[in-house]
Amino acid sequence: MKILKRLTTTLLAGVVIAGCGNGDSANAADAAATAAEAKKVTDVLMNKDSPEMKKQGPDKYKARFETAKGAFVIEVERKLSPRGADRFYNLVNNGYYDGVKFFRVVHGFVVQWGMHGDPEINAIWSESNIMDDPVATTNAKGTITFAKPSQPNARSTQVFINYKDNAFLDKMGFPPFGHVSEGMEVVEALNGEYKDGPTGKQGEIAEGGNAYLNETFPNLDTILSAKIVD
Repeated sequence: MKILKRLTTTLLAGVVIAGCGNGDSANAADAAATAAEAKKVTDVLMNKDSPEMKKQGPDKYKARFETAKGAFVIEVERKLSPRGADRFYNLVNNGYYDGVKFFRVVHGFVVQWGMHGDPEINAIWSESNIMDDPVATTNAKGTITFAKPSQPNARSTQVFINYKDNAFLDKMGFPPFGHVSEGMEVVEALNGEYKDGPTGKQGEIAEGGNAYLNETFPNLDTILSAKIVD
């Protein structure tokens, strides 16, 4: 929440110091609208019981992720993992993944993300788990799946894309809910210099958020924005 609060405060400050000309008035209105949207995002993400976060997703939809390396599109089929597809839809649709870093990039295995840059928001959603879904399709290259610890019903916000066919994950209860339909070359270009290093620091990431990652693993790629596009 600190990150979003700072964003909102900065934007509101811009409204206060804006001039009175027509251009300045328009800029002030835009800044006020942006600040209002930032507050709305904060309010939704700070409330795990918000109706906006409990919607059923469409039977099929697409989510577009923008990064500095380019964009990739994930096509989701709800029938593959209904609970997972719904959770992913709500996280994307309400801005959860904006600014989130790809903290685990192991070429030849998976790329993983989903720990929020604001520790307060991450704390809320890391403990907001969904029930398991049966595995309906294999963890083939390019499929996307929720990460989870070994205990049942423990999926929350972390997801991964398979860099290769990882069928062994099927028997471990990891159900894919979609696949990369565009931009797999972008996914494969994400910086993997730290490999599994940040994965073992999830306690520190949870406590320090993006500030910790920026200091300790400064070259991680970041999600600039994620939006439902279909």
